[in-house]
Order: sequence, then C-alpha cells, then structure tokens
Amino acid sequence: MITISSTTGIIKYEMKREIASVSNIYRTYILKSLKIVAIIQLSFYCSISFAQVDDSYYLPEISYSTEIPTPKEILNYQIGEWHISHDQLVYCLEKLCASSDKCTYREYGRTHENRPLINLVISNPKNLKDIDNIVQNHAQLTDPLTSKNIETEKTPIIIYQGYSVHGNESSGANASPMVAYYLLAGQSDMLDELLEESIIILDPCYNPDGLQRFSTWANSHKHSNLTSDPSSREFNEVWPGGRTNHYWFDLNRDWIFNIHPSSASRIANFHYWKPDILTDHHEMGSNSTFFFQPGIPSRTNPNTPPINQSLTEEIGTYHAAALDSIGSLYYTKESFDDFYYGKGSTYPDINGCIGILFEQASARGHLRKTNSGLLSFPFTIRNQFVTALSTQTAGLEMKETILNFKRDFYKDRYNKASDGYYIWEEADHYKASFFVNMLTRHGIDIYKNNKNRTLQGKQFSKTNSYIVPKKQRQTTLVKTIFERVNTFQDSLFYDVSAWTLPLAMNMKYAEVDGKLDMTNATKITSINYEQTNSPINDKDYAVAINWSNYHAPTLLYSLLDKDINIRVITEATQLKSNGKQRSFEVGTIIVPLANQKMEKSELVAYINQESQANYVDVYPIDTGFSVGGKSLGSPQRNVISKPNIAMIVGNGINAYEAGDNWYQLDFRYKIPITMLDKQQIVRADLDKYNIIILPDGSYSKDDKAHEKIKEWVATGGTLLCIRRAITYANDTKLIDLKVKKKIKKDTSDTSYTKFRNYRGSQVIGGAILESAIDLDHPLFYGYEDATLPVFKRGTQFYKVTEKASTPMVYTSDPMLSGYASKQNAEKAQGAAGIVCFAQGKGKVIAMVDNPNFRGYWLGGSKLFANAVFFHPLITNEKLSN
Repeated sequence: MITISSTTGIIKYEMKREIASVSNIYRTYILKSLKIVAIIQLSFYCSISFAQVDDSYYLPEISYSTEIPTPKEILNYQIGEWHISHDQLVYCLEKLCASSDKCTYREYGRTHENRPLINLVISNPKNLKDIDNIVQNHAQLTDPLTSKNIETEKTPIIIYQGYSVHGNESSGANASPMVAYYLLAGQSDMLDELLEESIIILDPCYNPDGLQRFSTWANSHKHSNLTSDPSSREFNEVWPGGRTNHYWFDLNRDWIFNIHPSSASRIANFHYWKPDILTDHHEMGSNSTFFFQPGIPSRTNPNTPPINQSLTEEIGTYHAAALDSIGSLYYTKESFDDFYYGKGSTYPDINGCIGILFEQASARGHLRKTNSGLLSFPFTIRNQFVTALSTQTAGLEMKETILNFKRDFYKDRYNKASDGYYIWEEADHYKASFFVNMLTRHGIDIYKNNKNRTLQGKQFSKTNSYIVPKKQRQTTLVKTIFERVNTFQDSLFYDVSAWTLPLAMNMKYAEVDGKLDMTNATKITSINYEQTNSPINDKDYAVAINWSNYHAPTLLYSLLDKDINIRVITEATQLKSNGKQRSFEVGTIIVPLANQKMEKSELVAYINQESQANYVDVYPIDTGFSVGGKSLGSPQRNVISKPNIAMIVGNGINAYEAGDNWYQLDFRYKIPITMLDKQQIVRADLDKYNIIILPDGSYSKDDKAHEKIKEWVATGGTLLCIRRAITYANDTKLIDLKVKKKIKKDTSDTSYTKFRNYRGSQVIGGAILESAIDLDHPLFYGYEDATLPVFKRGTQFYKVTEKASTPMVYTSDPMLSGYASKQNAEKAQGAAGIVCFAQGKGKVIAMVDNPNFRGYWLGGSKLFANAVFFHPLITNEKLSN
C-alpha cells in the first residue's frame, strides 16, 4: 500500500498488481509518480497550477527525439491548459505526423459541418511501406475459408484508438496529441517492438462538430484565476451542449445505422482496417472516478462469445496497472454494458474485435470541485493517456491470443450457422437502397431474389425482394440486425433492448430455415434506380405523384414552394393514365399542369427532373374525368397548402428528439423549419406558422406562453405534441388524455437492492411494439398495411377516449421485439398510440411515440410527413368518434 499526502488529506490506494509483474513502461510510471509526488500531489484532489504541468506530467520517463516537435511547441500552450479546438487538433496532429516516417496521415470522411475525420496510422517505416499488403493479409483472419493460412505470429495486430464521440467529453481528444507524440518521438526497446508488431490507428475525434462547439464554450468561459464552483457558467453549457453532432444526434448510438456521413465513413473505415482492439474514450459524471470494461456481466449481448469478455477482462489488468502507477481511482464490471451493438465499444464485439469503453470523470471545464476534491482537466487527460498506452501494451503482449480469437470468432460462427436466410421486400427505391447500402458497409452479403416466392403466407416478388443468407462471414451481425429478441438474461439495459431493422423500415420480411438454391442469384452491393413510368410531357392533363414513395414529401414541398396549385386524393379513385385505367390510392398527389404560375413546359421539365432525383414515381393523367370515383375538380379534392413549420427548442427539450425532427425535415425532406426557443414564444409572431412541433421534453406552464399557444391553436393552428409534450398539453388543458392505471408495486421483497432492480425493470429503454392504424386517416396516407411497428421508449400509456379520434392503437398482443415487463406489456394492450383533438378552429395531434427515432426508424417517416402536410385534412368534425 502506498500513502500520498495532499493538501486536502491523506489518500491511500492499493496496488492491483505486484510492481514486478508490470511491464517496464509502467514500472517507470510507478517510480516516476513516487519521485514527483511532492509537486503533483494527485491533481484529482487538489489544485495544480498549469506551470507545474509540463510534458513529464503525461509522458513516461524515456528518451524522446528532438526532431519531433512537442504538442506544446506546435500549439504554443501545454495540453490541458486550454480545451483544444478541432481545427487546432487537426493542425497539431498533421504537424506531428509530417515530422516522422513512422506515421501516415489519412482523411477518411467529413462531417455535416465539413470538418475532416482523420486517422494517424502509426507503425514502423517498414510496415507503413507495406501497409496495403498487411491490411489485406490481416483481413483474411475474418474469412472462415482462408484464415487457417494466416500465421498470427507474423501478423501485426491492429489497434484502433478513438476519442470523444461526445464532443463535450473532451479529455480523450485532448489526450490524443500526447499519445501521438509518445509513439512518434519516444525511444525505447519496448516502443520499437510495439511499432514492429502492431499498426496503431489514432482517431483523435469521432465528433469534430461537437468538440468544436464545446471547446469554444469552455475556453470562452475560462477564468485567469480558475474557478471550481460547479454552478459557474463554465461548467454549464447552454442547450443543446457539445455532446451531439450538428443535428443533435448521439453519434455513439449510430454504429449500426450509419445515418450521418461521419458514421458511414467510420464504419467503412472500421471494415477497411478490421481492428483487433478498439478503444472508445468517454467521460461521465464529475463525481465519478474512472471506469474501464468489462461492464455488468449479466448485460452482455448473448451474441457476444464469453471469451470476448474474458479477453476484455485480461486487458483490463493492464489498465489497472497503469492507473495504479499514477494513483488514480477506478472500477470495472459495476456499470455500463455490452448489449446494444450500436455503441462504439460494443459494435466491435460482434466483429471479432475487442471493444473497450473508458469513462473518465469529467472536469467539464478546467478545474472543478467534486465530492472527492478538486478535479483538474490535465488529470482527466492523463488518465485517458495512460489507458491508451496500457491498451497498446496489452495488444503487444497478448497479440497472438487476440489474433487467434479473431480467426476463431469468424470460423466458429460460420461453422455453426444454419443454412437458412432472411428475405425482405421493399418497392421504394430510397428505403431499399438505404438498407442495402447499410448492410454492404457492414460487409454483409446480399443477393437479388431470383424468383417469385410465397413464404410463411407472404408473397415476395423477384422484382423488389432481396435475400441475406445466414451462413456467411458476418453471420452474427446478420443475426442481430434481423432477429426479433424476446428473451433476456437481465431486465436492465443501458440503452435500447431491440433494433430489428426490417421492423424499423416497415418492410415485409421472413426468416426461413433450410438451404436456398442460390445458383442463379446475383450478389449486389447497391441498387440502381429504375423509373417505373415514362416521363410526362406537355400533352398530359395532370400528374399523379405516388405518396408511398419515401421522398414524395421532398418533391411536394419543392412544388408548393414554387406556388404550384396541388390537390390530394382523399378517396381511392380510378383515372386514365397513358390511355389505360389506373387505380390511385388515398394520399396520391395531383398536380394540374395548366393554369399554374410556371409555364407548362417548364413545370413538366421540373417534375421530370425532380421526380428522378428523388426516386419518386409520377404518372401522367390523361383527363380530369374519373372513370371510378370523384373527378379531379371535385370539391372533395383538397388543395394542399405549403407548411410553415416551427419547432420549440431550448432548455428542457430533448435535444436528441428535436434533432430527429430537424434532420428529417431539413436534411432528408429539404424543408425549412424555424427553431423557436421556448423563451421566444411570448415575443414571436406565431401567426406565421400553421404547424408547431413540440418535441419530447419538459415544458414550463408559463401563463403568457401557454395562453399564446392556446390562442394560436384556437384560431386554426395545429400543435404536434410528441411523447412527454403530451403531458404539457394535458396539464394545460389543451387535450384530455387519461393515463392507464399505474403498475402495482411488488411488495414481496422490500430489500433495497431487490426493490431498486424491480423499479429498473419497469423502464422501457427501447422496444418495438405493434400498432393498428386507420388507413383512411390522413395521418396514414401512403401506408398499405393495417399494422405498423413503432419504437417505444418510456412508459406513457393512455386510454382511448371518446372525446377525440384515435387513428393508432397498440394491438392486443403488441410486443414484437425487445424488453418490457409483464405489467407494461399488459398496459400497452389497446392503449392509444396517436390521438387527435379539436381545439377551437385548430387541433392538437398527440403522438405517444417518436416517429423519427434516431433517424433510422424509416417506417415512421411517412407518418411524420403526413402530420406536416395533411393536418388541415383532419377536420374538426372528424375528431370525435
């Protein structure tokens, strides 16, 4: 046991490993910590001036080349003195890399704000010159048919070290220049061996946009005389904070779906390198210590083999030694989990890689008071730095074991995989292409279905259906993407419990046992768009737009924005198209070609161009006379007005879900939206908007703001309330929804731990439920099936009311995939999913679930678009049942 004095008391810690058993580099750390403890004094517990923090605070005591500039020499300040901005980070690492033949600089993508995503590829010069062959040879470890030919003792291990996917968890990104400097400038036998036996990929920041936002905040509020009061503005960012990306998404939930360009680039990059260890450096609450995986054992996804967790635990002994050597407190196995594969530390586990999460107590500024004393920013950086180095040491010493694990992972799973397959069908080009591109990025094999099939009572056409075999290299990843999960070892989840992608897409699909004859099947990696109709021309009377196409809202808004007169079919009808009778369903958009503000030829050319660009099927209409149903000039053919949209944002609003809506409208549909801060409601001119979106969040019952919203609704506005915004609408008497009865408490065991776990089991962190929908209702125009999968978070369940229309209810057996307690599953039965209320001349649409969840729930996109465009069609006379 070592005892170290500080100005605030006596700190004691026990060494987790005998000094003699620690690698040489960490013996150095231990001796160094003892040598300079008088001046460092464990900065977690006491203030340390930046004058005391020099390179030796972070670096092991070895020789360093004077030809490599230090980060301080490049930046003109010491790491930890300021929060590094992303442009500074890129500049620093580019300079470091250019100064050494042990480094290659690569840009692998760009963010929404056009910031570069970069890698430093670090190894010895010989390896770097042969890097393409090394990568190709190493990739064969993932091929179950050729991996036996690879000699692991001669194959370098690939270690991918990623930092700060959450922009305001910045200690990782700030540590990365010191890691790069150590690897490039350090001179020791151990480093020579490390760079000979490994390829180290430094990804200094997964989330450049968020890091830039946060560094600006932290630096602009820094005091010359540091303040440590947690109430200070320095530690309390304004909404939405720097955690998220440009569209306020949590990029650490996007490793499967790849919604954003940074995620798609990162997954492509991951599968190029196929790393053997991947580290993911985060921060957590300021009153914590330091966490490294494994997480809670019972919450590991069953698709992850136990040996993965055993190896993670063995690597953890290296982290323990490193943290022991500098006197840092830490823990493992007591929080976080490895269940959801959409996270950066868990996705590797289903790819034959060891994913490791690091969570460092966050300073959130420069020096912060915590329950354990003062926490300095340099201290947080040092912990990230030493665990980055401990990972490298573990990779070196465990190299053959880890490489053999990768080979066995793919070989064993391939040999155990059944000969079954998944088949899915999607006629819409955008959705089908989205899914194919995503699967391809993950290295999953897809085939075009080669004949019409009837399977499990479902018909799959050879035109629009695709096959994913179970027995392939990525068999385990295929399983987790397609499977429905209904049994669980644990009832507590750090994140969602289900992510069945075909349900999220609202696609027809089936899981089929038995081998399929793939003789004439064609393997695909993308889908070419083939328009199903001939272009329209000047001789046509009107144009019909297929509303079931995903990007039909994009085309519709672009036409409305040009003041084109447009109507919508609200009853199925038959019209002549190219001389033939064709049926058109409710929701079909009709664009008369004559008497518009654009010349007919110009309008025809524009529609042809934009329908092709947005993969939207359009059909020529020969005449306004209907051969079955109402004619196009009927008063029942409602005119569609351009939506003018505001969304309430600001403190208390769920930034993730506000971001979901913003992304859907702005990025996908190309529709402008006004972000209206809650504090601006009283001063804003609400009459400019015909629909206002209230995302999930907590809303104050400010009398002036409420009265203004209520008046706006009463005079004809539509208020779209999503998730907890319904509570606000209920509390302020805009609507009247009754909550279904509360869960009865289990009083059979009143012990603290059992009761806490019981309460946790009543949380629905994310499950997939089945709903029944009214296809005649304007909110469900464009849907074909009377049931719709919805993503459920939280335990809001409401009774169906006679005071309003309820076009969506959960079915009598709603659980499709994911965890919900028996009590919550019972409460869901027959509960309202969407309720529409009349309020004066206006209306309130209450959506219990987020239709745009994390940007990948494409099955809800049409519902959201319908609320935006068709809310005027929900007449108040139809709101009561």
